[in-house]
Amino acid sequence: MSSSPAPDDADIDMERAGKLADEVAEVRRQLAEVPAEQVVANHAMGLFELAAIHLQQSPPRLKDAALAIDAMGAIVEGVGPERLGDAGPTLEDALTQIRLAFVQVKGTNAPA
Repeated sequence: MSSSPAPDDADIDMERAGKLADEVAEVRRQLAEVPAEQVVANHAMGLFELAAIHLQQSPPRLKDAALAIDAMGAIVEGVGPERLGDAGPTLEDALTQIRLAFVQVKGTNAPA
């Protein structure tokens, strides 16, 4: 009865690397099927959510929220809402709302 040698760490690492490369290739293939406007809009909404999370902290993390808001603004205003498809007007409104929320939170938390 012969037994095959146990795989060493290098074999396991190569197997994992191969699986990871296959997974990355599949994700890239799926991403290529999605219109760029949808992916960019999703990232902009992610920045909106990030800003809202920082504004809701106690105390609010204004510096972090401002960065997320500015990044969202760079996308929405820099690219232009018309290029973001159906999500463009929604993103413009969301940007306005998160900017207003920032001003309100900042005003509420200003030193006396």
